[in-house]
Amino acid sequence: MTTTIQRASSEVTITPGLRPLALAVLLSGVFLAMTDFFVVNVALADIGRDLSASTSALELVVAGYAVTYALFLVIGGRLGDAVGRRRMFLLGMAAFTATSALCGFAPTATTLVLARVAQGAASALMVPQVLATLQATTTGRGRARALAAFGATGGLAAVFGQLGGGLLVAADLAGTGWRPVFLVNVPIGLVAMVLAARVLPDTRSDRPARVDLPGTALLGATVLALLVPLVEGRSQGWPPWAFVSLALSPLLAWALFRVESRLERAGGAPLLAPSLVQLPGIRRGLGIAWPFFAGFGGFMFVYAELTQFVLGWTALRAGLALVPMGAAFLVGSISTAWLVARWGRTVITAGGVLQGLALVVLAVTVRSAGGALTPLDLAPGMLLVGAGQSMVMSPLIGVVLADVPAHAAGAAAGLFATFQQSSLALGVAVFGTIFLELLPRYGEGRAYLVGALVQTVAAVVVVVLSRRLPARARTSQMSPVAADA
Repeated sequence: MTTTIQRASSEVTITPGLRPLALAVLLSGVFLAMTDFFVVNVALADIGRDLSASTSALELVVAGYAVTYALFLVIGGRLGDAVGRRRMFLLGMAAFTATSALCGFAPTATTLVLARVAQGAASALMVPQVLATLQATTTGRGRARALAAFGATGGLAAVFGQLGGGLLVAADLAGTGWRPVFLVNVPIGLVAMVLAARVLPDTRSDRPARVDLPGTALLGATVLALLVPLVEGRSQGWPPWAFVSLALSPLLAWALFRVESRLERAGGAPLLAPSLVQLPGIRRGLGIAWPFFAGFGGFMFVYAELTQFVLGWTALRAGLALVPMGAAFLVGSISTAWLVARWGRTVITAGGVLQGLALVVLAVTVRSAGGALTPLDLAPGMLLVGAGQSMVMSPLIGVVLADVPAHAAGAAAGLFATFQQSSLALGVAVFGTIFLELLPRYGEGRAYLVGALVQTVAAVVVVVLSRRLPARARTSQMSPVAADA
């Protein structure tokens, strides 16, 4: 059953709601893509030994996925708008399943790097269809619950990537070592494909557009110029090309804006419409997303470095220490729809405050315990981290999508996801470099303390910017539950 709604003199065909099973299938795509961004970290040591991979090759195993993921996200969203989001979700899931198998059976480091590059591109085809479908098929309370589930899935995937990956590596199933961290995606992907074909609604933009080749090329150049040096620069000692590339990225972004503005004024369909970026919800939401996701990326990277490489914890032990964070995140995400309906933007502000407080608690804990640090010591700080993140992430997605018309949902979802991935990489580069530079000079306690205090600045920025959001009048845009409350 479908309903045709007149909106801005154009027709958008959507379903009147989203069945729970359809939502679960959509979220499986987010979960798989985000888990694979993090799971490889716990397997790098085993991969290096098994495939005789160099440090540079191991960096590329991580970087290849991240760069292509970010590079093709907007393009994936645009394709879903044009040819149908269910079709693109199925295509992306099929490609992700196949490339996961290639990663799991990779005989050499070079093969694994190439498979990871392809896997990142597959994720980029799949993930934008999730937010776009939620935007096109839900309203009011249903959308609020769906966005809360989306936020919870992304955060839990990061935790499961560490914990689940550690369990699989430690299990060494049939002597396969690290390979199950990729092969486990295959049966999940196959089941998701069968269900998606049966239960996902078929939505698309009512305004199909031609491929914007100049915009696509400039977007790719901008993302590569920013992410490649951020991901690879530190491991190579920050060579001159890294700084040249970073310097070029804002110039390329400016060129992209000019080209897209000219195309939009001429009545064309730019890949990234400047009018879309200028929507209040997107502009304010991305302003908060930058420090939030940069801080999250830095936190996860520094945590992995501290526990596994400095303190010598096993992958399993490091993952178990994240359980309180995941539990708090899950409970918080389930509650955010109700909280935002009652308190509006204050929920995001409180989340930023909790995040900053959590970083201080963890820094003091690490500084005090030193080499005797245990997962139990970290539990109070991890609980605060999870709660703070849940109070920012789900409402933030609602802010970004608030003003977006249904025909542009895919492009907006791709833009948000690209910005998210770029911010994560930025956080890894900045906060990771600070920690690793200070580590040999001051030891793990003081290095983590300084790094955490710098990350706290990102949380403060989230708090300040959240106060620029509408307090009540536009609360329904922050989380649509208020519209029906």
